[in-house]
Amino acid sequence: MSELDPGELLPNERMQQQALAGDVTQIHRGHQYADAGDTFDIDGETFELTDVTERTLGDLTDEDAQAEGMDDLEGYRRLLERAHDNFEWDDDSEVVRHRFERQ
Repeated sequence: MSELDPGELLPNERMQQQALAGDVTQIHRGHQYADAGDTFDIDGETFELTDVTERTLGDLTDEDAQAEGMDDLEGYRRLLERAHDNFEWDDDSEVVRHRFERQ
């Protein structure tokens, strides 16, 4: 187990604040950035990674999008298209889900 800089997992201040508010409880990334049991702190609050799972974009659901602070999967998809140059949604693209909870 190790302690992470929150920016390694949650790429911007908005997502970090959403985690503090309880609106973001997981994030999918293109690679594994942490292991279950790793921790990170935001404004003195500690979060622990509870699950790190390999998935594909096609596995994602509205519930996954909501756990990442979005209204639904379509909104999540549009966000990814805006955030990443040359991004094209492919259901077979591999991603890693990082779930976490406040300690």
